[in-house]
Amino acid sequence: MKILVVDIGGTHVKVASSDHVVPLKIVSGPGMTAQNMVDQVRTATEGWEYDAISFGYPGPVAKDGPLAEPHNLAAGWVGFSYAQAFPGKKIRFINDAAMQALGGYRGGRMLFLGIGTGLGSCLIFDGTIVPLELAHLPYKKGRTYEQYIGLAGLERRGKKAWRKSVLKIVALLRAATVCDSVLLGGGNAKLMKKLPKGTSCGANSNAIQGGFALWAAPSSFGRAGD
Repeated sequence: MKILVVDIGGTHVKVASSDHVVPLKIVSGPGMTAQNMVDQVRTATEGWEYDAISFGYPGPVAKDGPLAEPHNLAAGWVGFSYAQAFPGKKIRFINDAAMQALGGYRGGRMLFLGIGTGLGSCLIFDGTIVPLELAHLPYKKGRTYEQYIGLAGLERRGKKAWRKSVLKIVALLRAATVCDSVLLGGGNAKLMKKLPKGTSCGANSNAIQGGFALWAAPSSFGRAGD
């Protein structure tokens, strides 16, 4: 089975497939709707062959679509007919952080934190994926975790203060989730310098590999699409 992977982010939508493993980037942002995404993905992948699609979505999902509107994109994602937009294709949705985590998972209990435009989070507990929604929980000074270590926090506070906050939040959330390891992903993970033992930065290809793995062995990853 040939798979198309669509990783939907607040800055870019990345698209790859079994035959095109180096992802294409489509600019997203606060004006992007589900229909915009579909139109641009279909245009970018014209002539590609695929049987199934893995969508990584920045928010809670069911297997066939989003359950809530995204924070960093336009509205109109919930209730959109993705099956109609891609007729004849099998479709699965997974939280975008969970898809990245799945691509970088190597066993045990792992916390994934995606530090990009926003903050994605996911726990893989002995092979079972547990998508989390930590980004908008209050952290301190009336601001959320995402406002400290998402893009807005980086731009507001500068790299040095931002790195310190990342390390503090990693330690706090690792202790709270009782994890063996922490995997950092997202576009800004590369800005980190020294990381504590048990914390590492994931490869850029993790989201794409996670999208493939979602169909290759879904039963071994618990509620991967929920």
